[in-house]
Amino acid sequence: MLNIGLGFVQQIADITKRAGGEIMRVYETDFEVETKDDSSPVTKADQLAENLILRSIREGITDKFPIISEEAASNGNIPDVRGHSFWLVDPLDGTKEFVNRNGEFTVNIALIENSRPVMGVVHLPAKNVTYYGASLGSFVQRGEEPVEQIQCRTPSTEGVVAVVSRSHRSDEVDEYLSGFTVSREISAGSSLKFCTVAEGQADLYPRLGRTMEWDTAAGHAVLQFAGGSVKRLDGSVLGYGKEGLENPNFVAAGPGVERAS
Repeated sequence: MLNIGLGFVQQIADITKRAGGEIMRVYETDFEVETKDDSSPVTKADQLAENLILRSIREGITDKFPIISEEAASNGNIPDVRGHSFWLVDPLDGTKEFVNRNGEFTVNIALIENSRPVMGVVHLPAKNVTYYGASLGSFVQRGEEPVEQIQCRTPSTEGVVAVVSRSHRSDEVDEYLSGFTVSREISAGSSLKFCTVAEGQADLYPRLGRTMEWDTAAGHAVLQFAGGSVKRLDGSVLGYGKEGLENPNFVAAGPGVERAS
C-alpha cells in the first residue's frame, strides 16, 4: 500500500495550480480551438498544462510510476500499466467549458493503485479552488483561505439534489433520475460534479455516457475519501487501468442515496 502523506498531496496540488496558471494565460487570449479525432475540442492550453504536469511529476516527484495523460494518450502514447501503480492526468478537463469561458474547467491528477484511486487533486484555475482527497480525508482550499475538510452529506427527507452535466446531459440521465425523488438539480461542468457531491452540496451525479479514466479518477478520489462512492450500474466500484481506458456508465453518490422506485 502506498504511503501518501499530506506533504505529498500538497506537492501534487501545487503542480495543478501551476498548470492552472498556464491554462489561464491562454484563457485570457483569443485562443484557437482544434478538433481531435474523437471530435472533442483541444486548445494550446491543454498541451501547455500537460507538458508542465508531466515534467513536474517526473523531475520533481517521482519517475517510478507510469503516467497516462489525455493528450499523450490521444497521440497513441499509452504506457502498459498492468501490475503497476500509475498516474492518470487530465491537464484540462472540461475543454468545452473552457471554450465557452464559464470557468467550470479543471486540472485533474490522480494516483491509482490496484485499480483504485488512492489520491486525487482537482483544481479549478478560473476560480482558484483546489480539492484533494487521500486516505487522510478530503479537503478544499479556496484561494488563500485556510484549508477545510469536506464530507458528503446524508440526503434530505425531501429528496436528493442531483448534479448533472452542463454539456453532456442525456435522455438516459433523465430516465435514471426519474427513479428518485429529486428536490433540486445543479448543472456543472468537468470533474467539479464529483466535488459538488463530496462537499455536500449535492447527493448524486449519474453519468450515462462516454467518459475516459482521466476524466474521473481525481474526482473519484476526492469523493470516496469524503465518504462517497463511484459505482457502475451493477453496483461494483468503478475501477481503473481497463482495456481501452473507457469508463462504463456510472453513478457518483454520497451515502444513503436510494432510488424511490
